[in-house]
Amino acid sequence: MGLVTAAGVGAQILVLLLLGTAVGLGLAGWLAGAAVGAGTCAVLSRALYRSWPGRTTAFGPANGVTLARATLVGGVTALIADSFPGPPPVPAMAGITALALLLDAVDGQVARRTGTASALGARFDMEVDAFLILVLSVFVAAQLGAWVLLIGAMRYAFVAAARVLPWLHGPLPPSVARKTVAALQGIMLLVAGTGLLPRLPAVLLVGLALTLLTWSFARDIRWLWRVRIGRRVSEESTGAAVYARR
Repeated sequence: MGLVTAAGVGAQILVLLLLGTAVGLGLAGWLAGAAVGAGTCAVLSRALYRSWPGRTTAFGPANGVTLARATLVGGVTALIADSFPGPPPVPAMAGITALALLLDAVDGQVARRTGTASALGARFDMEVDAFLILVLSVFVAAQLGAWVLLIGAMRYAFVAAARVLPWLHGPLPPSVARKTVAALQGIMLLVAGTGLLPRLPAVLLVGLALTLLTWSFARDIRWLWRVRIGRRVSEESTGAAVYARR
């Protein structure tokens, strides 16, 4: 775990140094990028310790790809944080974001081909995706309005709601639709954020992204609710049967 942390921190510093040399980074960019790198490594180390106590070789190549994506997300965060209230260097930001989105299709393939797929890896991948979408939504919101923040906040609102409603923690079945919608969020936000589209098409594109994401979350919540109701009915039926036998 110490090696993983050191590699993650070192990679994040390297990315920030490269960005500082290429486009320049101020204090805000350095602090934001360093915070993302340190936070990622701290959370990952804790998760590894809780999942595989004493096993430092359990990290796996797929998680290495995801850690590389997290490092790129740290670079995107640094560029955006350093640029407020003006736009960041769009070519650099777009290039790094595109690479992070591209690698999102790689870590799952690596996990399956190497037989190293795990619940921790899937969760790590999902959280990196969620944070990238949050950062991009903050960037696009500065151009199109605060409503865009709903895209980035939706995942975290769901997690907060699950603390109050434990049934939301239930496992979900695999879904191509869910994965597709999640992947489209980053792509649509990136396209809107680059300024390649006029304002109205950009608003419509991001509005479509928000609509799709809302549909996806609503679909999963409905499924979890139906499972909860079905489980409750089953428990009540079992209880009634036991009582009748008495």
